[in-house]
Amino acid sequence: MSDNIYETRRLLDEYLLFHYGSADEVLPWTFGPKEALSFAVRTVTELIAPPSQGRALDLGCAVGRSSFELAALGFSEVIGIDYSHSFIDAAKALQTGAPLTYERLDEGSQRTTLTALAKPSAGIHFEQGDAMSLRSNLGAFDLVHAANLPCRLTHPQKLIDRLHNLVKLGGQLLLTTPCTWLADFTPPENWPTGSTRDWLKEKLSTHFTLELERDLPFLIREHARKYQWSVAWGTRWRRRE
Repeated sequence: MSDNIYETRRLLDEYLLFHYGSADEVLPWTFGPKEALSFAVRTVTELIAPPSQGRALDLGCAVGRSSFELAALGFSEVIGIDYSHSFIDAAKALQTGAPLTYERLDEGSQRTTLTALAKPSAGIHFEQGDAMSLRSNLGAFDLVHAANLPCRLTHPQKLIDRLHNLVKLGGQLLLTTPCTWLADFTPPENWPTGSTRDWLKEKLSTHFTLELERDLPFLIREHARKYQWSVAWGTRWRRRE
């Protein structure tokens, strides 16, 4: 686990802020891309189609904000899966209803202690797992949510090949990606040969119909004067026979 950047305390704190920080905690300036805040909520609310019921799977759930959103919208069972043990431990701690403290880097060695808080639901279950090798007894879901996951997998095709078995007929797949392919995560030979959009449309069209496309900006704070601003390609797909 020590070689995985997503097991570091720095990334855990960044993602807790990314998922649970208030607008002022993330972006205290009077200017800036406010529309890029609350990404973990918007990947659900801006892409989903009613009804919100049944089973939902949140793949690459990180520290769990989208899983809590799915439960709040009405899904009776939500399973959140992430490869990072530390992310899942944090999500499980938040599922108890207790506040979880973390540190925001401000500048140099200056830090501010903040608190993450979620609304727990008895129907949410978090577990550590590999999106490329999911356990065989997961079953099928009314909705699968996977935010910014494909370009962080060593073999994204393995997930793509499994998706149609995870979504019930008529169910939804909410998929976002910033199309950021890095050799640190994905060997170049496993990158799409053309555009990520064309690749996903080709791979998913056998079993899914593309219903919605939307550009979703997001903002990750590194410190008070440095941010990562990106734009994910957000999509909603419908599982068909």
